[in-house]
This record gives sequence, structure tokens and C-alpha cells, in this order.
Amino acid sequence: MKQASILAQAGSRWDDKTGAVSMPVYHSSTFRHPGLGRSTGFDYSRSANPTRSVLEQTLAKIEGAENTRAFAFASGLAAIDAILRLFRPGDQILVTEDLYGGTFRLFETLFRPYGIEAKYVNTTDLAAVERALDHRVKLIFLEVPSNPLLNVADIPAIAALAKARGILTAVDNTFLTPVRQRPLELGADLAVYSGTKYLNGHDDVVAGVVATNRPELADKIAFVQNAAGAILGPQDSWLLLRGLKTLPLRLAKQEANALELAQWLSGHSAVKRVFYPGLPDHPGHEILRRQASGFGAMISFEVADPDRVPAILAGVKLFMFAESLGGVESLITFPAVQTHADMAPAIRERLGINHRLLRLSIGIEDVDDLRQDLEQALA
Repeated sequence: MKQASILAQAGSRWDDKTGAVSMPVYHSSTFRHPGLGRSTGFDYSRSANPTRSVLEQTLAKIEGAENTRAFAFASGLAAIDAILRLFRPGDQILVTEDLYGGTFRLFETLFRPYGIEAKYVNTTDLAAVERALDHRVKLIFLEVPSNPLLNVADIPAIAALAKARGILTAVDNTFLTPVRQRPLELGADLAVYSGTKYLNGHDDVVAGVVATNRPELADKIAFVQNAAGAILGPQDSWLLLRGLKTLPLRLAKQEANALELAQWLSGHSAVKRVFYPGLPDHPGHEILRRQASGFGAMISFEVADPDRVPAILAGVKLFMFAESLGGVESLITFPAVQTHADMAPAIRERLGINHRLLRLSIGIEDVDDLRQDLEQALA
């Protein structure tokens, strides 16, 4: 079946006993054994829960690659944390330099003190990636597109470099989801998501996902999930499963809105620069055309006058000034003081995460209303 059919009927055929079309929510921490040495397949909900299992099976199916397994965690950062637990003191991780501030904080404040060192590189520069690889690098961690500058790394090319050296590749695919980009099919070993964002799409769940088609990695992630216990609960699993059913429809509308708004912002006198990979002049446009089936619905832009930023944030009426992204509601964010505050100011400035930069998560509202809202706020 195609992705849209898998998603539309996710969990709808699981309950043979009652024929429930909506996957039941199993609010049970433990499960009765049929007898000594016998199990229904569910013993304790940290290890497995029926609602979470159906969610994970659905997520595995839409990744596309054969033999894929997926694991649902309590947040996107918990999912990345599980990946990092595969490594040991002395190992290095090569990382997209302009990545989400929460991931940067996780690498720097929790794992660096334990001897797992992140090295940051411009992963849009294949030569720079190759130069940075040495015997200590055990993982390349990509964000594609990156947050918030929407830079695009060539996943197949980098994965090939990594495989030739016995290095793993992980891709944070939060912005595009498996509906638009499937990292495992492109050669990556691990795909990771903040399920809070587009996968759920309704700003009512915090969740994370790791997927892999490498059996040995799947076994290790499963062990970490059970041993560390940062699982997604049954109610949140059901909400995420419900959100997945409309993912293709939501994302198509969000992308259409985003392209129209990005084109309009590009010609606005109050805007200095627009970052959106769907624009032909974006440096990553052609790469994303090759490795994805869409460009996503995130836009970042620099205003001509940074002193106008507070007034813009206060002036929007339809856009909401809030963190997060990927929901049906349109949001505006100021990365330098919100999502990337843990980065040192000098690093932010060098990367371009400056006090001119605003990030938009485009929702499913009427595009004319969104444009008029930005127009009056920018005016």
C-alpha cells in the first residue's frame, strides 16, 4: 500500500475482538499472564504497550526501507539521547553546525562531560565533511533541512562517505517527515524525529521517534528504550497515531502556503533575506529535489531593520508568537532568544542565527489571511 493508505487506516484493523475502527488506548501498566512461562506479548508497558506498538509499526511502515523498526519516545530529545547511548567515552560525533538549539544543548551539556564529543561542521560542504572524518568519528548526525536556517545536506553522498569508513549516519528528518524524505532509503542508518511537530501536527503531544533498518541497531535501540524507560505513554501514542492519519493532507496544504508566502516575502521591502528550500535560488533547492518529494513548510527570514523585531512579534494577529512548529496553526519564533538561546552569541552570529532572523511555521489557514497578517505586522 501507499503511505496515504497506511496512514489513513493506522490501527483501524488491530482490534479483532470488537472491530474497533479507532485503535484502543491501553491504559494498563501491566498485563496478566495466561500461565507460567506464557505471555500475550505484553507484560509491562515500559517494555511494550499495544497502543504504542501499533504506532511504532505504522511509523516503521512509512519509512519505506525493508526490515525497518521504529521506537516511540517521550520527546524528540529523548529519541536523540537514545541514539547517543550507543556510543562510548572517546567517540566523536560529526554534527550539522546550524542545528536545533535543544540538540546542541544535549550534546554539549549532557554528553560532552561524559567524553562523547560533538564536532560541528557545515554539512552542506561535502569536502568539509570528508576532511573532518577521522578514526574517532563514529556517527554523522545530520539535520536536513537544518533548524532554523534550512540548509540542505546531501544525504546519499554523506552516507556513502560514512559507510566507506564504517561510520553510522543519523538524520533528523523532523521538518520533512517520511512523507517527503526517507533517510533510510537514502543510505542513512538511523532516522530521528520530534513527533511533537509534523507527525502529530496538532500541538497537543510531546513525542520522539527513532527508526532504523539495521537489525543490530534496532536491537540496541529497543534495549535502551526499555532500560532507560523514556517511553511514549499510551494516551500520547494514540494522539500521535491519530495525527498521522492526516499527515499527507496537512503537509500538502502547509507546503503550498509556505511556497506562496516565501515568494511574497522575497519581494517585500522590509525583508532582507528569505530562507526556504522551495525557492529556486536556495542553495539546497536542487539537492532536495533529488532526495525528497517536497520542500516542507518552514520559512526563516531576516528583516531589514532588527529594531523592528519586537513590534513584528507583538503585531501579528493570526500568527502566534510561540516555540515549536509543525502544527496546523501558524507560529512565529525568534530563534536567537528562544530555540537557540543556549548557543554562545558568537556562534549564533557566525552561523547567521542573528537578531534579524525570524522563523515561521506555516499552518493550514487561508494563505491570504496569513499574508495579510504578515503585511500589517511588517508595515
